[in-house]
Amino acid sequence: MTGFNDFAIARALHVLAVLLWIGGVAFVTMVLIPACRAQVEAASQLELFERLEHRFAAIARWSVLLAGASGLWLTWRLDAWSRFADFAGWWWMHGMVAVWTIFALMLFVLEPFVLHKLFQTHARRDPLGTMARIQRAHVVLLTVSLIVVVGAVAGSHGGWVF
Repeated sequence: MTGFNDFAIARALHVLAVLLWIGGVAFVTMVLIPACRAQVEAASQLELFERLEHRFAAIARWSVLLAGASGLWLTWRLDAWSRFADFAGWWWMHGMVAVWTIFALMLFVLEPFVLHKLFQTHARRDPLGTMARIQRAHVVLLTVSLIVVVGAVAGSHGGWVF
């Protein structure tokens, strides 16, 4: 086999983007947040979390953009639009779009324009409670993301039909 295979390249880029994005969310959820919460001084937990998580935010933004662009390309290339009409058979397609939309909104709208200020306000009154809420949100987002990843991998190979 020789030549340019746009489908294989798009799929590889899609997997790479999801790996960096969801892998980073897993690290933040399972390592970074618990390490910040284990810090003795409650008032500085959010500041440390934001300082360290900020370094991942740019990677997450690029990864989410690449996952969205490659996912759109793959859907177009496969002419797979009809899959969205059959939720039971292709639920993971809906799941990928939903997870992507949630993270895109979080990374590009809510986090920079709403959540940063909101967390600062809440952290002044209840620093431990604020970090607990951040951790719970990350656990929920990671759990949903991992369910969709497993469903998408199995579903793209013929599994997970309800």
